[in-house]
Amino acid sequence: MTPVPIAVVGPTASGKSALGLWLAHQLGGEVVNVDSMQLYRGMDIGTAKLPVAEREGVPHHQLDTLDVTETASVARFQREAVADVEDILERGRTPILVGGSMLYVQALVDDWRFPPTDPVVRSRWEERLRDLGVGALHRQLADLDPQAAATIEDNDPRRTVRALEVIELTGRPFRASQPPKNAPPRWGTRILGLRTTPEWLNPRIELRTRLMFEQGLVGEVEALIRDQGLAADSTAGRAIGYSQVFEAMAGELDWDEAVERTITGTRRYVRRQRSWFNRDPRISWLDARENTEGQARRILGLD
Repeated sequence: MTPVPIAVVGPTASGKSALGLWLAHQLGGEVVNVDSMQLYRGMDIGTAKLPVAEREGVPHHQLDTLDVTETASVARFQREAVADVEDILERGRTPILVGGSMLYVQALVDDWRFPPTDPVVRSRWEERLRDLGVGALHRQLADLDPQAAATIEDNDPRRTVRALEVIELTGRPFRASQPPKNAPPRWGTRILGLRTTPEWLNPRIELRTRLMFEQGLVGEVEALIRDQGLAADSTAGRAIGYSQVFEAMAGELDWDEAVERTITGTRRYVRRQRSWFNRDPRISWLDARENTEGQARRILGLD
């Protein structure tokens, strides 16, 4: 019998990596990363990427596939991750899809055919970006398509421009180009979601953020700038935590402010994740505060 992939989704810092490892051991599985920033080589501390020594011998795919000077692409990720999942299935293993990057999860779990692009339309929106700045352009997106704006970070110029391009080309909201969330998942994937409360998750986010800075996030950024050419205005450089380090290095923030803004930026992103995943009726929810392994065992019938 062909194995069925299991996806583990949910907010940042909710325990997805640990549950993914447990499932891999239980099901003879291999992990496929679905966190867009963990695609970048060298971005380890600030993305909470599991070190090799902590992967417990479980093969991991879609980690460290991009240089920090490259632009992460949902379409490229979809092609490569689908190939990984199908290779794992062909070998009789179980793919365990782990991550909380919303569009990346949907691109992998659903058969999403990406809308067209037009260089003339794209360049016109890029010119508006240069004239207005990303904040004003994101507010324009929010006026046209509030749901798209809710899932795209307000400091992400590339995805803001892309959403506006799709809206102009199709005459429909950006979200209308995405597959419906009540469609059967690709490969019959079972989707597990970790449900949290702010009262439980916020202290975890604060602790994890402070540990990242204590464990060398600033040194990691300095090394990526020196050795790999990480830039503040790149996709990688705008990641939560990394952008705040850049601002502090430029003297725009003091270091305490950089930590606090990383915490608040993460909490803001978590609200987007909750809103996105809560709309997916296919997710079987686990209470992240309790014994998630026991809950997953019951839901998947592993007893």
